[in-house]
Amino acid sequence: MATDALTVEGINVLYGDSQVLYDVSFRLAPGRVLALLGRNGAGKTTCMSAVIGFLPPRDGAVRLFGAPVTRLAPEAISRMGIGLVPQGRRIFPTLTVRENLTVAEQLRPGVERPWTVARVFELFPRLHERHAQTAGSLSGGEQQMLAISRALMGNPRVLLMDEPSEGLAPLIVAEVGRTIARLKSAGQSIVLVEQNVKLALELADDVVILNTGRVVFAGSVDDVRGNDELVTQQLGVF
Repeated sequence: MATDALTVEGINVLYGDSQVLYDVSFRLAPGRVLALLGRNGAGKTTCMSAVIGFLPPRDGAVRLFGAPVTRLAPEAISRMGIGLVPQGRRIFPTLTVRENLTVAEQLRPGVERPWTVARVFELFPRLHERHAQTAGSLSGGEQQMLAISRALMGNPRVLLMDEPSEGLAPLIVAEVGRTIARLKSAGQSIVLVEQNVKLALELADDVVILNTGRVVFAGSVDDVRGNDELVTQQLGVF
């Protein structure tokens, strides 16, 4: 039986005295896209923060290809192979595009075709054109491309993407969607947190829906597409 790329098992997470995740569990198979969906405040970003180590779970387990990463420091989790495209991009505004990329570079043993600056520029030619510009001078869409590229420079085994289409124009959203589809076709394992349900369902293989910090649905994307009542009730869209 193949090892899951990412296993989240029964995690409980607190902000101070307030519990925000309750026994959350899900599994990401290698080379697949799992969409983590839910209304605002459902706990999606908190879940990403727990996986990457920003907000360690009180209990439960997180494993990367079977190796435990629970409660390790974020930099250790990154070195083990979990990459993050954070909500709000969080690029380094005073560094150039190229500097944002080179500062994040991690070479991982056994990677057949590692991500390099040159390969990232093939994925996003616009970043190549702007390689010497400071990141803070880029448009919102270009900054999102840079945030994705910076995460890829770590050559992640699992990529967490938190609201990659947020605040972007429709044409740029479509470009981000095509990029995620290309990464998926190349075998990248991805957890996608996304408020754009249509985009998420186009890209995902599997879906987990959170509601007030609890998993209320876990299944295939086809199960969600065929369940209008679930989508309306849990996500507020039809």
